[in-house]
Amino acid sequence: MSSFYTRVREDLVGGGGDPTRDSGDKVPMSTTIGGVGIIVALLAWLAYNNIWTFVFVVGLIVSVFLHEIGHFVTARRTGMKVTQFYMGFGPKLFAWRRGEVEYGLRAFPIGAFVRIIGMNNMDDTDAADEDRTYRSKSFPRRLLVITAGSLMHAVIALVLFVGVYAVSGRYGETGRVTVMEQPYAGSAAEAAGVREGDVIVVFDGKNVPTSADFVDAVRAKQPGDQVEVVIDRNGETLVLNATLTVFPGSEETPEARAFFGVAGWSRDYVQLGVLESVGRAAQDVVGTARDSITGVFTVLNPINLADNLTSEQANPLTRPSTVVGASQLGGEVGRDEGWKGVLLLLGAVNVFVGVFNMMPLLPFDGGHAAVAVYERLRSTRTRRYHADVRKLAPVATAVVVLLVMLLVAGLYLDITQPLG
Repeated sequence: MSSFYTRVREDLVGGGGDPTRDSGDKVPMSTTIGGVGIIVALLAWLAYNNIWTFVFVVGLIVSVFLHEIGHFVTARRTGMKVTQFYMGFGPKLFAWRRGEVEYGLRAFPIGAFVRIIGMNNMDDTDAADEDRTYRSKSFPRRLLVITAGSLMHAVIALVLFVGVYAVSGRYGETGRVTVMEQPYAGSAAEAAGVREGDVIVVFDGKNVPTSADFVDAVRAKQPGDQVEVVIDRNGETLVLNATLTVFPGSEETPEARAFFGVAGWSRDYVQLGVLESVGRAAQDVVGTARDSITGVFTVLNPINLADNLTSEQANPLTRPSTVVGASQLGGEVGRDEGWKGVLLLLGAVNVFVGVFNMMPLLPFDGGHAAVAVYERLRSTRTRRYHADVRKLAPVATAVVVLLVMLLVAGLYLDITQPLG
């Protein structure tokens, strides 16, 4: 039990990955075939049930891979020794060695890890490798390596946003109010001859480029008022006259409102140029990151967690969720909006994961970054300070316990109250 705790403790604060060196053990062929076969079968089952869920899950796997590529490349470029690069956790399915790095796949495809030697004073290394350890490098190099994963998520999101905006457009105001369905029976719009698909250009002398402008223009009138409405029908401009009726349900009240009788909508995907796409994408990455910070604190709030678990209908904006829930949502978004919706959701998830991973607590990358910053602040020109991370092991353990609780709660909600 003591050795198990020691290994877990070293894994939590050691920078991720397996703290053991290459054992040299051969993986039985039956284990490799069985494990890989199960993973492939699960992916095939996802693709059969909902191709968009499959696309979203594959996108998540690629994102995790690129996260570790960020750590891997920056570590090697800054002179650190990397000994392992694995996709997945748990039992080893297969592995191969190239140079000093062991690459491979493990049984549970819920993450990945890159093992960099000498992350802290708990990580014993050979004396000959000390100058290649993470802890021996300068503060800028350590900070670059440990934040590279989250930075990679930001890059992924930026690329996805730019690609969708440049090819399919960005969801926003189109400058046109389109009638979404047939007018309300007996309404002024029906009497005037408005049809589904018409574009309302002018309402009673006022330009209405957005649905909000259209609603405001109607609300400014009184029941019984006569209005002139200019519409665009398949490129033809028509001028219609209508007498406004009373908003249904308010006929017998002093607050009776004017009613035109159509649902107008002005938002859709708007095509952007490449340069504008880059600018808008950068703004949206920053905005999503800001919202993600708020979301992290909301999800971690025990009161919020209790409210969602005891509610008959959990709040989809504040409830904890897992990759199961995200995949459910990805499938629904894919059905409704296709590639562009799935890629935008994947971009947003990447931003959230990047922000969440930078929480200044071990075992997150942000915890290692916080340790590096603390060491830099405690160091002087003549003496370099090294933190004793053994003191942080209980904190890291508590964080993992909290994450497990959130995982269980999120999985329970994803199963009992599926997203989408």
